[in-house]
Amino acid sequence: MTVRTPSDFVAATVRPEIRALSAYSVAHAEGMIKLDAMENPYRLPEVLRERIAAVVAEVPINRYPDGGADAVKSALRRAFGIPETAGLILGNGSDELIQIITVAVAKPGAVIVAPEPSFVMYRLNALYAGARFVGVPLATDFALDAGAMIKAIERERPALIFLAYPNNPTGNLFATAGMEAILKAAPGLVVVDEAYHAFAAASFLPRLAEFPNLVVLRTVSKIGMAGLRLGYAAAAPEWTTELNKARPPYNLNALTQAVAPLLLAEDALLAEQAARIKAERVRLHAVLSTLPDVVAFPTQTNFVLARVPDAPRWFDRLRDAGILVKNLHGWHPSLDHCLRITVGTPAENDALLAVLQNLR
Repeated sequence: MTVRTPSDFVAATVRPEIRALSAYSVAHAEGMIKLDAMENPYRLPEVLRERIAAVVAEVPINRYPDGGADAVKSALRRAFGIPETAGLILGNGSDELIQIITVAVAKPGAVIVAPEPSFVMYRLNALYAGARFVGVPLATDFALDAGAMIKAIERERPALIFLAYPNNPTGNLFATAGMEAILKAAPGLVVVDEAYHAFAAASFLPRLAEFPNLVVLRTVSKIGMAGLRLGYAAAAPEWTTELNKARPPYNLNALTQAVAPLLLAEDALLAEQAARIKAERVRLHAVLSTLPDVVAFPTQTNFVLARVPDAPRWFDRLRDAGILVKNLHGWHPSLDHCLRITVGTPAENDALLAVLQNLR
C-alpha cells in the first residue's frame, strides 16, 4: 500500500499557480528604525491613548460587531466629505476590498488591467480569482502611458482596471487627463486607489458622480491607523450594493469600530501629522538627490523611491545599522536597484541619511 504524504495531497489539490507563489513576507522589525511599510511614524498623544483605552474597555468583545459598521461609515463621511448620495463599503484594510472587488467581477474569461509596476496585490488578486491579468508598462519616467492603456482597453475589454493614485511603489501622481481618458474608455469598473491621498495634491473622490464606472478606494493605514486595518471604497450605490454581497459578514472587528470614529474626529491632529510628514518628505528627497549616483524620483506619497548604485548592498548596510527600508531590486525590470524609503521622524531620517552619506 502506497503511503501518501501531506505533500502528495497538496500537489494533487492546490492550484499549481498558487503553489508557485511565495507567501507575502513581513520583515521582523523589533528594535529597528522601521522605514519599510509606509506607516505614519508618529505615536498618538498620551491623552488620546487614554481616551482610546477607556473606549476599548467598554467594547463587548463577547458579541459580534455591528455588521454594517454604521458609526464608522458616518465618521468617514464627516472626515473626508463623502456625500450621502455615494455608496460606501468597508474592508479589513483596502487589501480586503481589492479582493472583494476582484471576486465580484471575475466572470469566466474576465480580464483585469493595471499599469506596472504598481501595487502587487492587483496582480495577485487577479490570480486568486482566476482572472487574467494584463500589466501595461509605465513610461521610463514612471508616468502613466495613457495611450498604451487605451490600446489595452480596446484589445482586452477588461472587466476591471486598477489605477493607484499616487502610484505605489513609484510615488508619482498620474496625469489627470490620462486618468480621465481611461475612465471614459473603460467598458467596466475602474478602481482609483488613493491609499496616499493625505499626501497628494489631487483626488477623484469629488468626481464620483461624473464617472458611473468609478470606485475610489482608500485606507486609513497611512495616516496613523495601520493597526486598525480599515479600508473604505466609495462609488455609486449600484456598485456598493453588489460589492457588499461579496463582503464577509462582520469583517470589521469591534475594536476597530470603537476606535476609528474617535480618531477620525481628530481632524487637526491628522492634518498636522500629515503636514510634518510632507515637510520631511521634501527634506529627505532633497538630500537623497545630492548623493552621488542616486536618483530620487518625484513623490506625492509618504515615501521616496530612490535608485542607488547597488540596492542589495545598500539594503544590507542599512539593516546592519538597524534601519529597515524596502528593497525593490528584482521586483520589476524598471525597479532595478531601487529602494523604497518611508518618510520617518526627523531623527529617523537623520539616522538613515547618516548611513547613506557614508556609503560608496
